Amino acid sequence: MTSEQRTYVDTDRFRDALIRQSDVSGLEIRDCWFEERLKIVDCFGRDVYLAGDFGRVVVNDVDVTAYVEAELDRAEPNRVLAREAKTADEIRAAWAAIEETWAATVERVRALPEELLHERVDDEWSFIETLRHLLYASDKWLGNPVLEEDDPYNPLGYGPAGADETGLGLTVDADPSLDEVLAPRLARMDTMRAFVAGVTDAALDRLCARKPVGNDPEADYDVRRCLKVVLAEEAEHHRYAVRDLAALTSPG
Repeated sequence: MTSEQRTYVDTDRFRDALIRQSDVSGLEIRDCWFEERLKIVDCFGRDVYLAGDFGRVVVNDVDVTAYVEAELDRAEPNRVLAREAKTADEIRAAWAAIEETWAATVERVRALPEELLHERVDDEWSFIETLRHLLYASDKWLGNPVLEEDDPYNPLGYGPAGADETGLGLTVDADPSLDEVLAPRLARMDTMRAFVAGVTDAALDRLCARKPVGNDPEADYDVRRCLKVVLAEEAEHHRYAVRDLAALTSPG
């Protein structure tokens, strides 16, 4: 987001809107949703970027949904493990692969200048912010509903859009080093490993008494659903991190 952009938050003013014959250069839609179709037709431009969880994507009458998913799975194979894991053994295998993948990536970034790890690419989260968000995600989906910890949230966690919207005591403006954020991050990963090591298929069906903060309070969340969110977050954000590291370290 640039300083010149007008920002709209928590508004429905664009629902069912029709924008015609207008210059929408620099338009950015972030962290929004649509239950019905989003349609862009008869427009002209040089650069279009889409990212999100879309059920179906059609570009110039060509359904590219399957192609995009296959390419994402090729780039980040752990996406498949996270998506398809249902049994306790499958969840254990997915988590082991995710830990191994992240360990290799962290080892690689230790050879980079520390300042690069705080740098954003195209206003996406930096590597440090990504680690902080994954800490928050595992606190939210494992520590709180599954383990029912008294104080599940680490202050270095980084919530959606980098905001402490739910009063969880997150120090959003913190600027930790790699080692400082890795300490609670690795501790939480150890907690996840220990839990999935002993979980059974029957235990995965247990409904959590606590609800994940910020999600539908009327929905049911069983242990399996919560663990799969952790797996998906880890896989997707690893893909983002590797993508941006490649941009930061590419010559020129």
